[in-house]
Amino acid sequence: MDRFFKLPFRKFVKKQSRSFQLAIEDEVDRIAQEPDLGIVKKSDLSNFRIHKFNYHQQTYLLSYRLQEAEIVFFTVGPHENFYRSLKKYLKEVEKL
Repeated sequence: MDRFFKLPFRKFVKKQSRSFQLAIEDEVDRIAQEPDLGIVKKSDLSNFRIHKFNYHQQTYLLSYRLQEAEIVFFTVGPHENFYRSLKKYLKEVEKL
């Protein structure tokens, strides 16, 4: 499957340490091999799947959407304000 990364995802990954970047890359590879890995959200985020993973005793969430033969990754980060920032990004994109 083709993989596409939205700007918030790329910005977050770029700011992290190399070891954390590799951990995120491993999770992206797992999702590419098994796209149904994430939990399907309901309500206004019904098209999204959220995958949880741990790194250094911290839980991180990774949001993505399946579109035909591709996976689009939107955001990654700790649980705090994760859904708020995802919704904010979606509103900004819809305005364009």
